[in-house]
Amino acid sequence: MENYIHIIISTSCVYLFIIIALRLLGKTELAQLSITDLIFVLLISNAVQNAMVGSDTSLGGGLLAASVLFLINFIFKKLKYTFPGVKKFIEGEPVILVYKGKIQKENCRKNDITNEELLQAIREHGSDSIEEVNSVILETDGNISVVSNEYKHQSIRRIKKRKNA
Repeated sequence: MENYIHIIISTSCVYLFIIIALRLLGKTELAQLSITDLIFVLLISNAVQNAMVGSDTSLGGGLLAASVLFLINFIFKKLKYTFPGVKKFIEGEPVILVYKGKIQKENCRKNDITNEELLQAIREHGSDSIEEVNSVILETDGNISVVSNEYKHQSIRRIKKRKNA
């Protein structure tokens, strides 16, 4: 029984540590995994396995550790839904990288987004240059959203058509 309590406490600590570490490393770590990022995640999971279950390599110990992870994850999801401040603390907030065709250099610098990465995201969304873009936003999950001026103009035309109809 004492060993199972140790597994519960250790697993909880490891989960919280990884949440905090990922939060401190930044948003791009989550959505844009490179091969080195994938290897890093795999190695982290291997490194913390013993910290969670210790010398208990039994099926029961492994299932208990997995159950604790599922339970903590469920609790965090409920807390994030119920308390927006918890969600903001864990996930952060979206960050504007480009606004009305102008790069927000300080926001890019704080989030380690290069001009090349911005241009790549803009091209992936069908625009050729930063000036063509109304906004580029680094979302809380690490994805980059792009709203082009053309899309904005199309939306305005649709709204005007509805009003005139």
